[in-house]
Amino acid sequence: MALDGILLSKIVCELQDFIPAKINKVYAISNTEILFQLRSQGKKQNLMISCHSLYNRLNITQRSYPTPEDPGHFIMLLRKHLEGGIITELKQEGLDRYCVMTVNLRNEIGDKVFRKVYIELMGKYANVILVDENNKILDALKRIPPFENNRRTILSGAQFKPAESQEGKKNPFITDEIDPNVPLHQQFEGFSPLLSKEIDYRMKHNQSFSEIMDEIKHSTKLYLCNVNQEVQFHCIPLYQFETNYKEYGIHEGLDVLYYHKEEKDRIKQQTGDLFKFVRKQLKHNRNKIIKLKEALDEALDCEKWREYGDLLYAYSYQIEKGTKEFKCTSFDGENEISIPLDPKLDGKQNAKKAFQKYNKGKKGQEHILKQIEICENEITYFEALEQQLELADFTDAKEIREELVTNGYMKPQYSKIRRKKKPDAIKVNSLTLDNGLNIIWGKNNLQNDQVTFKLSSKQDMWFHAKDYHGAHVVVSGNDLDEETIRLAANIAALYSKGRMSSSVPINYCPIKNLKKVPGAKSGFVTMNSYKTIYIDPDETILDYLEEKTEKMR
Repeated sequence: MALDGILLSKIVCELQDFIPAKINKVYAISNTEILFQLRSQGKKQNLMISCHSLYNRLNITQRSYPTPEDPGHFIMLLRKHLEGGIITELKQEGLDRYCVMTVNLRNEIGDKVFRKVYIELMGKYANVILVDENNKILDALKRIPPFENNRRTILSGAQFKPAESQEGKKNPFITDEIDPNVPLHQQFEGFSPLLSKEIDYRMKHNQSFSEIMDEIKHSTKLYLCNVNQEVQFHCIPLYQFETNYKEYGIHEGLDVLYYHKEEKDRIKQQTGDLFKFVRKQLKHNRNKIIKLKEALDEALDCEKWREYGDLLYAYSYQIEKGTKEFKCTSFDGENEISIPLDPKLDGKQNAKKAFQKYNKGKKGQEHILKQIEICENEITYFEALEQQLELADFTDAKEIREELVTNGYMKPQYSKIRRKKKPDAIKVNSLTLDNGLNIIWGKNNLQNDQVTFKLSSKQDMWFHAKDYHGAHVVVSGNDLDEETIRLAANIAALYSKGRMSSSVPINYCPIKNLKKVPGAKSGFVTMNSYKTIYIDPDETILDYLEEKTEKMR
């Protein structure tokens, strides 16, 4: 579900604690996300505004986000008009799903001016609109020309008109008069159908409307619960679903809810849609290998063409041009053979062509077998990348793109802004256990190589899911207790294609037993001796890892 007006009122109320705040910097996170870096009460704060059609929100975030090197026109305009300004007010209009941010600053000649930023969080119509002191639109994240909406044009220079308000609806914090024949979300401002159903459910279980609204008024939490593999949430527990829920602070809860959901969109926008490229390569190679195997079958059947050639030379005097097929008895006299002919050629010419096909098939077998091996390796490689992208964050995906550029599959991305920039160091995930042992693992081929061959010693223990593409996991030391072995095996299983399976086999051995495959791409190794443990992947460990792990070089 999207934010409703009631939940937005709780967010705006909590944001009052950060106002006034100075805008230090404005960043683009993706095509639909803007990050304001603020200075409030002597501390840095990051204000996230998302206009994604499904994940639109406004919250203080503690997460780190990548920023594109080439900000768009609207971001540059926000920087020009807002950076260095002071947010003096953030106000929600009634219980509608939009609010207004007022920013005071000085213009180019030093005069005091103000700008207003309208933050509209209305599903697919979510938008950020910059308005000057004369109520004229300077620009918007999403422009709406007159031919799309003649009642409300959102273009530079147009007079700004606020979004239509919820006329005729009552404020639920002021009145508790209810019409039992009309759904609550049609009677009251700020109610979504979800909240309406929750309040109906609670009232049927002997809780009064005023009590529920008082609980909403004093709530400072966000409650999340899983319902049919979809997360439902609000500022009060959703008892209607009769399931367990998790409780977070409102801003933290929005981060938990949306950060990873939008991550795939960020990866697509900032890395050139790796998902599409990898799947295209997989499709190409899978189609190619089918044709290669057909060609191999034909090449292996080349002996018949040698026999056809001998027979055609023997009976060439009987074959005239224009003949499409010639039937004769084999040399041993046991079989009747039908030989296809090229009607443009005579008997001897068709015999010569038959021998050419025989020689081509004989010589081509070795070449086709080599091409099949190359194609199978390509499929294995891109299947591994596809699996890695499913579990990748932005940094991991960026490294996968760099790997594809290095291997010649993709062209490098060039920034319009020319900067001398050192290549980013490859970072891997690290976790220090209570027993003092350190676990590191990679989530792509470059990280796996770093983990296995550059950050580990020969005595460290190495883990990897058997028969699956996945993470290389290394534990410092080789005298491991069962709990450590099971944790490392669980990490290997969770960051592999077998994460949704049960009894996933995990091979483990000392690093000294590994050997890099000559000529193979990054991340491919062989083992000469190892042990195997079977593990049921436990996804609850992912939350623990996300909280405890850190990136290391």
